[in-house]
Amino acid sequence: MELKQQLKLSQQLIMTPQLQQAIKLRQVSRMELSELVQEELLENPILEDGLEPLEPSSAGTDESLAPEIEAHEAKKAEIDWERYLENQSNEAPMPSIRRGPDEEMPGLEATLSTIEDLSEHLEWQLRMGDFVEDERRFAVLVIGNLDDNGYLKVDDVAPEDVVPRLAAEADLDAEDAEEVLAMIQQFDPLGVAARSLEECLIIQAKHYGMDDLVLRVLSDHLSDLEKRRYPAIAKACECPLDEVYDVAQIIAEFEPRPARRFQTEEPRYIVPDVYVHRVGDEYYVVANDDGMPKLKISGFYRAAMANNAKAKEYIQDKLRSAQWLIRSIDQRRKTIVKVTECIVEKQQDFFDKGIEHLKPMILRDVAETVGMHESTISRVTSNKYVHTHRGTFELKYFFNSAIRRDHQSDIASESVKQAIKLIIGGEEQTAPLSDQRIVEILAQDDIKIARRTVAKYREMLGILSSSKRKKYF
Repeated sequence: MELKQQLKLSQQLIMTPQLQQAIKLRQVSRMELSELVQEELLENPILEDGLEPLEPSSAGTDESLAPEIEAHEAKKAEIDWERYLENQSNEAPMPSIRRGPDEEMPGLEATLSTIEDLSEHLEWQLRMGDFVEDERRFAVLVIGNLDDNGYLKVDDVAPEDVVPRLAAEADLDAEDAEEVLAMIQQFDPLGVAARSLEECLIIQAKHYGMDDLVLRVLSDHLSDLEKRRYPAIAKACECPLDEVYDVAQIIAEFEPRPARRFQTEEPRYIVPDVYVHRVGDEYYVVANDDGMPKLKISGFYRAAMANNAKAKEYIQDKLRSAQWLIRSIDQRRKTIVKVTECIVEKQQDFFDKGIEHLKPMILRDVAETVGMHESTISRVTSNKYVHTHRGTFELKYFFNSAIRRDHQSDIASESVKQAIKLIIGGEEQTAPLSDQRIVEILAQDDIKIARRTVAKYREMLGILSSSKRKKYF
């Protein structure tokens, strides 16, 4: 055992906060970037949001932004603001539009856009009903334990034990609780607070006065009905097959998910990061800078740094952070444009002819072309959207695995999905194509895939199996 000193030279990558920020900026979506910049504007006094151009000698000026600044300055110079304001002040005011007594504007309550949810709708009906205090407590518990489909469910509690559990919590007799639940199930929407699909459909069947055959099918043969085993139902109920078809049509009109019309998702707005413009036979990629803050370095704090030695260190630190952010955002913009240009070049047949001509492409193909790592391409294409004449797509949409063909070039998996969708769209509804038959049809176009692959793609497209697509009437 002895002690020795040894000198070793090595290189390693240190994830500085600035580098972490640059990586994060490439990965975030456009809306997240805008929020992040707004937070920086609040935290860093050196940063300003404005369209005024930076002076060439200003700290933090990025040379890559010079053409945009010059274009903006030239546009400002073209406008004679004094004449514009003078004309505005001398212009006669717009005449007011007189409205008749029948043309009054709607009241404020008529302009509200808030949508009433299921709980509010049921609670309003509960207040309108004749319930005593303990019954009302139980009803509120029922409404509070409805799932997204409108069914009464409590975690880790069997359906038959739900009512006794809630009744005990509300200090209500179990028999009275069943009566209150039956009253709630007659609320709008009909069948709400049912404990199973069978109970929900039976509630609707009784409400509409359906005959015994409908009730018998619902109570004893619901699984056969779901699997469309109509002959088995006819045999068990000892009735003609045509009557079973009629019953199935009636039940198909019922609502299996009472809360469906109250399930309103918030709209998801997509703002493209880049545009692909087609001019003749050429495609041009343009970054979408609309709505993005125009960052610049505050001249006030640059002056303060020169006049106040105590503030110099603090301001210099914030200045470096601001400069890095501006450069990182500009680098993000350039990288997205560069990657999109590469995608357009490799997928030109898609832009020229449509989705059927989408080519197989992986991250490595683009990474090697633009000289970046695959992980960088993955971050750049996540949550980034491109607007084209064929629609708006996420950049990741253009990356597809290859389906090999013997006598033709490989085809993208997304194109195979589209082919399956078209095949199923043209089938006879009374005799839908099986997955194996679709495999055989694709093979005629030299597309050889397994039956389980067809099933997987079909499920990804949200298409039912052939047995569930079949129309009997």
